[in-house]
Amino acid sequence: MRQFDLVVRGGTLATAAEVFEADIGVRDGRIAAIGLDLPAGTEEVSAKGMIVTPGGLDPHCHIEELSADGGVHEESFASGSAAALAGGTTAFICFLPQWKGHSLAASAPGYERRALQSRADYSFHQIITDPTPEVLEREVPALAARGVQSLKVFLTYDPLRLTDAEFLRVLATAKRLGLMVTVHCENFDAIGWRIEALLAAGQTDPIAHAWARPPVVEREATYRAIALAELVEQPIQVFHVSCEAAAAEIARAQARGVKVWGETCPQYLTLSHADLLKPDFEGAKFVCSPALREAGENERVWKRIQDGTLGVVSSDHCGFSFATAKRAPGAGGYGQGGATARADGTPAFNAIPNGVPGIETRLPVLFSEGVSKGRIDLPTFVRLSSANAASLFGLGGRKGTLAPGADADLVLWDPDAERTIHNGALHHAIDYTPWEGFAVKGWPSITIRRGEVAVRDGEVLAAPGSGRFLARG
Repeated sequence: MRQFDLVVRGGTLATAAEVFEADIGVRDGRIAAIGLDLPAGTEEVSAKGMIVTPGGLDPHCHIEELSADGGVHEESFASGSAAALAGGTTAFICFLPQWKGHSLAASAPGYERRALQSRADYSFHQIITDPTPEVLEREVPALAARGVQSLKVFLTYDPLRLTDAEFLRVLATAKRLGLMVTVHCENFDAIGWRIEALLAAGQTDPIAHAWARPPVVEREATYRAIALAELVEQPIQVFHVSCEAAAAEIARAQARGVKVWGETCPQYLTLSHADLLKPDFEGAKFVCSPALREAGENERVWKRIQDGTLGVVSSDHCGFSFATAKRAPGAGGYGQGGATARADGTPAFNAIPNGVPGIETRLPVLFSEGVSKGRIDLPTFVRLSSANAASLFGLGGRKGTLAPGADADLVLWDPDAERTIHNGALHHAIDYTPWEGFAVKGWPSITIRRGEVAVRDGEVLAAPGSGRFLARG
């Protein structure tokens, strides 16, 4: 009988702390041994010339999400997880919704059954929009008991936002139960005031989305979220930091010992106002919140990665196809105030669904722009792509690491592979990618999920339903 089910042989292993040459032996879906010249496995995979990292953990993505009106996002668990695996992500955390006036259970009927079609491992954050005593005292503890160990709150968007008083109640509940709280930080009233002025001035193009949500509205809400969390002494993570102004607030809080962590996304490392200005309404493809920033801001965000202020890079994958949603007034998303359509029938900037697809391109873009261009080293890449998120969200020791006992989630990277990203070669359900034509160096050649080859040379082998729910501690 062979000692290992699988041996990944001869690779350059990269962990959150070091880089070294070794083989990896896998048994029963977990890493059983790491060393040189391991005995033969039932299956062998050559990693010669490859960099082997832990499978990516994307802690922030919207998959097959339910809408208040009964609609469903077009990215299914089957397609979204195929895209994740093809891009080197073996596990993700998406969102259970809550709608104002409804219990948690009534807000997401059947959602967890939908998730059973995932090919990657998965877990949930619980969105809280209506923190009633019933929700906070009965439903949230029940969720926590079965492994949903994080909450998501919004400080903007009409159907989702919390008042400061409501936010404080959520923070206090999380502290009592030992949960993490994640926050979308933008000032709702300031955005509404800007939208009203822009529409009154006849500004309806996609670029006005960024003008309505300048860095100051993100900075103010980030400061406020941190201050309230500091008052309660509850840890938080600030989602999708887009600019130096917000990152600086996080850095100041970290320096005085506040338990606040920061996350950013590839769109804030590579894209800018120039993309929102593309002609023929193409700029709508780049509408997301927080908004893309002016040229030069990307490098300031990179510097906050380099100094450790921002420790996680997620995708915030939130796909709305250009032909069917981005171009259609009222098609979905969270608009705010005023006109909904322009003279040509396309949506005014404030009615364009917010979000960009990126679950498959997250790691190739980060590897190329980070490792290949020398902005970060391989251990930093591992921390940003999986290890830090695993630690924050209760999966430390299981995901995001190459160590005996951890799940055998591995990505074999060809560091010299040069690709140009085209939507037709991606696996998501969305009809565009914001990185169309973007050149990258470094690409996942093989993705292994719990000891099974899930993707080889771009072909997804993992079947729908082969992913597992991750109960988190």
